[in-house]
Amino acid sequence: MVSKWAHFSAIQLIVLYYALAVIFSLILLSFPFFHDEGVELTFIDLLFTTVSAISVTGLGVVSTPDTFNTAGIIALTFVLQFGGIGIMTLGTFIWVIFRRRIGLRERQLIQIDQNQLSMSGLVKLLLKILRTILFIELIGTIILSIYFLNYFDTWQEALLQGYFGAISATTNAGFDITGTSLVQFSNDYFVQTVNMSLLILGAIGFPVLIELQDFLKGDHTRGKRSNSFSLFTKLTVTTFFALIAVGAIAMLLLEQGNFLADKSWHEQIFYSLFQSVTTRNGGLATMDVSELSDPTLILFCALMFIGASPSSVGGGIRTTTFAIMLLAIYNFAKGRSGVKVFGRELDNDDIIRSFIVITTAAMLCTAAVIALTYIEPFPILPIVFEVSSAFGTTGLSMGITADLSTAGKGIIIFLMFVGRIGIFSFLFLIRGKVIREAFHYPKERVIIG
Repeated sequence: MVSKWAHFSAIQLIVLYYALAVIFSLILLSFPFFHDEGVELTFIDLLFTTVSAISVTGLGVVSTPDTFNTAGIIALTFVLQFGGIGIMTLGTFIWVIFRRRIGLRERQLIQIDQNQLSMSGLVKLLLKILRTILFIELIGTIILSIYFLNYFDTWQEALLQGYFGAISATTNAGFDITGTSLVQFSNDYFVQTVNMSLLILGAIGFPVLIELQDFLKGDHTRGKRSNSFSLFTKLTVTTFFALIAVGAIAMLLLEQGNFLADKSWHEQIFYSLFQSVTTRNGGLATMDVSELSDPTLILFCALMFIGASPSSVGGGIRTTTFAIMLLAIYNFAKGRSGVKVFGRELDNDDIIRSFIVITTAAMLCTAAVIALTYIEPFPILPIVFEVSSAFGTTGLSMGITADLSTAGKGIIIFLMFVGRIGIFSFLFLIRGKVIREAFHYPKERVIIG
């Protein structure tokens, strides 16, 4: 048995673990005692819901509060934790509890799952990530549960809503048990602020959270000054919040004659800001996005395609990939041979990898849009929006998800899964063994552009 596992590459094992997590969660959520009385789920709808939960997307073909009872809702939160925190993070925690030796093979899996460049300190890093995320969820649960006593009749219901809401927001899952996402809180800026904070903490990237934690503690490990952040953190944070600002300002301007026309100034700010934050990977909404104008929807498609940061709960091409592409284009236009940012020069391999990720993702999403346009009777914009949301594991929809055909649901399931494992894991999964070239032909230049 061990020899059979040895034939799998580390990336193939990661993908296999996520596939096994889907199967396990599918079986778990299929138990009738987790469903409301009289609920019958088809296999495709159950599979869609399971993959949406594991990929922390939030697209739904069934209503969560009308499908699952309280026990089912709690079971669903465990599935969201699997998908959001990551298979290897939770697996490492279990290994540590049972005092299992974590060898080189396991460290390779952790390194790939968390997009780390080195294998040193990986176990400590994952345990730190787990503690940080669980702490954020706990604080979010306490705050929301206490505040929800103003909305719900019993403390039990307020606790359930606060618990599920905190986990869904922190993992950027986009699921809700209110039945209307956060629409009923469209004028409650406290609930929106708490949810935006949790969404950002989940999507900005685990390494960023750990570096910030070390900074606040004055940690001098790894030979760094306590006030020194890595290039990854600087690039991630700058790009992440720049995209939020662009999305919010653009919606403010584009929707002045449409959705925001009759809203007060503070309503305009919070509607725009929340919708921009949620396109990073959140999936929660304080409004029906189908009410937005076409230019705003197209912009949101682009933001969802970019997605969250690497080593976070989110999908998409990731923020650093997008940033590196922009920097490479800018520096090339300026006639510079390298890409310099924040006092550092980017490695050419990272630049090439960024363009590979963007190109592959664009081709996958384009193929999905063409297939869905042929299969489904919907206009192209809702389809493009659905595809962007699925690949970015965002969960926003213009309302066509439940009406997709079985084939259409299969395409969206595939995009959600690829969005969660990442483009590089997908490419390494389908490629063969690396072949060392025994010889090279003479090089010749070709005309480009």
